Amino acid sequence: MSRNVILRRVALAAVPFAALALAGNAALAAAPMVKTQAPGFYRTMVGDFEVTVVSDGTVDLPMDKLLQAPKAKIEGALSRNFLSAPVETSVNAFLVNTGSKLVLVDAGAGNLFGPTLGKLLTSIKAAGYQPEQIDEIFITHMHPDHVGGLNTGDKPAFPNAVVRADRHDTDYWLSKTQMDAAPADKKGYFQGAQGALGPYAGANKLQPFSGGTQLVPGVRATSSYGHTPGHTSYVVESRGQKLVLLGDIMHAKFVQFDDPSVTIAFDSDSKAALAARKAAFAEAAKGGYLIGAAHLPFPGLGHLRSSGKGYEFVPVNYTVPR
Repeated sequence: MSRNVILRRVALAAVPFAALALAGNAALAAAPMVKTQAPGFYRTMVGDFEVTVVSDGTVDLPMDKLLQAPKAKIEGALSRNFLSAPVETSVNAFLVNTGSKLVLVDAGAGNLFGPTLGKLLTSIKAAGYQPEQIDEIFITHMHPDHVGGLNTGDKPAFPNAVVRADRHDTDYWLSKTQMDAAPADKKGYFQGAQGALGPYAGANKLQPFSGGTQLVPGVRATSSYGHTPGHTSYVVESRGQKLVLLGDIMHAKFVQFDDPSVTIAFDSDSKAALAARKAAFAEAAKGGYLIGAAHLPFPGLGHLRSSGKGYEFVPVNYTVPR
């Protein structure tokens, strides 16, 4: 048999396989898009403590209207960061496992902010924990996106947990007198906090503290008042390593690190919030320790270093705990 005949037969035999491959590719291309992320969690170590960032989801925020700065400045910052308004903004919470205590810092929005949030319980379970295992919940402040996830329906989502928050916030947000005196567009904040904390207060599981307080070994509260009357940051320390969870000291990575003077309409006292942010950024850059924040892009962990009149945020390198 000649060489040409052999080559021709091989080519003819390959035709059906090529047709099948093309048909297979067509079928795969027609598969529906999934359009969801995996449950959001990210794990790292701080000394002997295991810290797991858990995502409650994201929410679109009109940063061009909320941030207190010239419009051109905000638009320029958005453009440089390949963003546009509204900005899809992360809502993060943090699980700290000290080995003897499992502590949750903030509790997400629950059903108070719409369908793109309220993913906290799913993320916690995906991370290998159950809500019943959480011993303590430390609240940075009582805005709805930090307390709404405390309940499922009218029952505590974390039935064995004690909730801790600064007394300045509990006295303010849980006060009917303060709610009655608030403008109509702010009353929902009070209602959200009172609904979220009510089941825990009723079971004597709401335990306010005052100012800087050691809450469990290795985790302490430090006052960062301004965003709300009792806004609190939490310091996690183990074997010489340190993580500071800033809460809502900052909201907009794309501009507030470059210019910490940019405030946001959510602040109860913008001057005090600005002072708290400047102090926190300066200390983090000087100390070189890890920071985390509720509204940094997930997983919301990194370091700061000074850069001109502002700061550069350096996100954590991806790691696997060992």
